[in-house]
Amino acid sequence: MVEDASVDAPQDGSTNVDVTGFDGFFHEHHATIVRALSLALGDEHLARDAASEGFAKALARWNRVGRYDNPAGWIYRVGLNWGRSRWRRSRREVSEHATNDVERPAADTEPSDPRVIPALRQLSVDHRVVVVARYYLDWSEQQIADALDIRPGTVKSRLSRALDRLAVDLGMP
Repeated sequence: MVEDASVDAPQDGSTNVDVTGFDGFFHEHHATIVRALSLALGDEHLARDAASEGFAKALARWNRVGRYDNPAGWIYRVGLNWGRSRWRRSRREVSEHATNDVERPAADTEPSDPRVIPALRQLSVDHRVVVVARYYLDWSEQQIADALDIRPGTVKSRLSRALDRLAVDLGMP
C-alpha cells in the first residue's frame, strides 16, 4: 500500500536517512516516472520538475518510502500533486492574453498512433492519470488505487469513462 504522499518533512526533524537502495531504485524508475507524468500532465518540463520533486521527497524519507509495496506509486502521486498545483498556480499568473499551449510530451513517450496524445488531452487529469497508470505503467487497478489514494471502484469508474471517451475520440467501435 502507498502511504500518505502529502507529508513534506520527517516529523522528528531528523536528517539520518538510510538511503541504501535509493540509487538503484532511482535509476530503475526515474525515466518511467518522468514519461508517465509527461503523459498525465501533458507537459514534459513540468513532468521532469514534478518527478524531481517526488524523488527528492522520497529520498528525504527513504527509510519509510523504501519499505512501501509500491514506492514508485508514492512518487507518481507526489509528482502529480506537485505538478497539478504548479500548473494551477501558473494558470493564475498568466495574463488573459497569453496562450495556453501545452508542450507536447517527449517523442519517446508518444504512442504509435498520433491521434492518442490529442485524445488523451481531451480527458480530465483525473481520467488521464488512471489511463496512464494502467496502460503505460501497467499497474493493476489496486496498485492505481493505492498510489492515488482512491478506491478501486473509483479507478474502475474513471478508467471506464476515460476509455469510452477515447473510443469516441479515436473513432473506435
